[in-house]
Amino acid sequence: MEKKFSKIKNDILGKNYSLSIACVSPKKSRELNKKYRKIDKPANVLSFPLSKNSGEIVLCPAARGQHTLGFLVIHGMLHLKGSVHSSKMEREENKYDKKYFSRNRRGLGDDTRRGRRILQGRKKS
Repeated sequence: MEKKFSKIKNDILGKNYSLSIACVSPKKSRELNKKYRKIDKPANVLSFPLSKNSGEIVLCPAARGQHTLGFLVIHGMLHLKGSVHSSKMEREENKYDKKYFSRNRRGLGDDTRRGRRILQGRKKS
């Protein structure tokens, strides 16, 4: 696990929590999402608690949309901690995203190069 993710893990889940992070293809993400959530499309992040002190986060970088991988890791860790989608979870996401990546919720705050790169790649309709 990347050193920065290790610090985030310790902050959110604790030092004794054992976490693995895997990156998968959209095909594999769709398969897992369909099997475990009954949703037939790729998910950008899936969280699997394995025990009280261990879990796994499965990321699909190709399905991440406008979110950074750092944000998705934070999102997955909060799910492992027991958070559900809510305004409270969004506040927690913002707090950790700003703390570790100095960005707003969508990861667009200080990283202006990312926005230009996306806009440059779009075709006009």
